[in-house]
Amino acid sequence: MSIRVGTAPDSWGIWFPDDPKQVSWQQCLNEMKEAGYKTLELGPWGYFPTDPIKLKEELSKRDLELIATTLMTDIVFINDFQLIYKTLDKILSLQCHFSSAKYLVLIDGMYTDLFTGDRIARKKLNDDEWNQMIANIKKIVDYVKARLDIQVVFHPHAETHVETEEEIERLLKDIDLDLCLDTGHHMYSGGDPITFIQKHKDRIKYLHLKDCNKSIREKIKENDWAFAQGVQSGVMCDPESGDVDFVQLTKTLERIQYAGEAVVEQDMYPAPADAPFKIAKQTLDYFKKIGLVE
Repeated sequence: MSIRVGTAPDSWGIWFPDDPKQVSWQQCLNEMKEAGYKTLELGPWGYFPTDPIKLKEELSKRDLELIATTLMTDIVFINDFQLIYKTLDKILSLQCHFSSAKYLVLIDGMYTDLFTGDRIARKKLNDDEWNQMIANIKKIVDYVKARLDIQVVFHPHAETHVETEEEIERLLKDIDLDLCLDTGHHMYSGGDPITFIQKHKDRIKYLHLKDCNKSIREKIKENDWAFAQGVQSGVMCDPESGDVDFVQLTKTLERIQYAGEAVVEQDMYPAPADAPFKIAKQTLDYFKKIGLVE
């Protein structure tokens, strides 16, 4: 079995639209192509060109195909939906020019500060807050579907209100929405991505292929490190150096006849300018070696 595996700006250490610690979007696209990838996610809005003609031209000359956009925002304690709608309008106005971009990946905002680890929202929601989150997700999904024929997939993420297996199970029960399952974030949050994929194969339509080093994860817990500090310490690592069994994952995806998209992501912010290309190529070569990719 082989599935189509793309990449994302995240694997080049791109977390923000503009940051002096990040490489240029031109270097990122050039290295995606050179590493052998054919598909990609858009990443943070504003990093790549937001003019659809410009972006299409830049992707076309590198033989790259856009498959998804991303919206990460607080979906629980929303004060002004109009700000979310304005962002979605911008994203969708670009996405409608790319017939290949069939997905929007929705992620809740983190309840901790990325760099200090300070709590900026409650970790656990009460029932009313949970129900409000579900209602807000439905609003976002309905808004997207009314404007563009694409699929919204929900991405459980570390240090958000949907991170543990218990929380993901509750989400799946409460809303008719499929998942973008991130194998690294799932393990980071204490889950087993392979057994979870087996159990919920009909609800997982998109994958982020990411590894996680469990020993570093334990250090993060012991020292109460912020998520960014954990990333800088290598908790999200390249395959073969972490604890996600990608050989077994490949067998599982073959057994369930997985037919969705898959994207390599490796959190590396801030990444040395010369590091991402080598890792991205080695990762794709490894996935080819184990039969995950042609």
